[in-house]
Amino acid sequence: MRHLVARRKLNRTSEHREALRRNMAQSLFEHGQITTTLPKAKDLRSFVERLITLGRKARSGNLAARQRLTALLGDRSVIPSDYQEQYEDMTDAARARVMRMRSGRRYRLGQARGGQKFTAVSIVHHLINEVVPRFEGRPGGYTRVIKLGTASRNDNAPMAVLQLVGEEESPGTVTRPEKTARDRRTERRYAAAAKAAKKSRSAQSQTAAEAKAE
Repeated sequence: MRHLVARRKLNRTSEHREALRRNMAQSLFEHGQITTTLPKAKDLRSFVERLITLGRKARSGNLAARQRLTALLGDRSVIPSDYQEQYEDMTDAARARVMRMRSGRRYRLGQARGGQKFTAVSIVHHLINEVVPRFEGRPGGYTRVIKLGTASRNDNAPMAVLQLVGEEESPGTVTRPEKTARDRRTERRYAAAAKAAKKSRSAQSQTAAEAKAE
């Protein structure tokens, strides 16, 4: 029995679930939206809402909220979206210099140093300073789930887009659900019936015209 068990297990161990939620949340904050299966999107939504709430508290100066946010989300380094194309064109050595200092420490604040045009920023810093300000004055509902009309190639699971509210760009892959064989048969029957009715009305009108002419 699953009394008071609100979250989904997703056929994974607890450690695997935590890592999955953390990695997907990091990608969501970095890119604004992610495409995943519908059960994962629904499970991740409440976790992301909690992280954004902690980010709002941390932005107001709550140190405990910042520490809790780092513990839950991790501190992965990401490249700002404005410099993503430049980063992809770099060599591996240049990418390493952008991600870490000569001492080996990671860049966390995105402040260009060491002769670099730009440097990486931690996902926590990005969340607090870039994502959270967009939700000032909003009591909740920071994300939306958009169901897609497609299914996963691996296990035929329904797919969905998890998107931050304010990312008004269309996910691009949103389509209408595919019609089932039953729907197609029903449409064909209705089309045949409509064609027969139209033909019958035409024949009746023609007969009435001939009778009137006589």
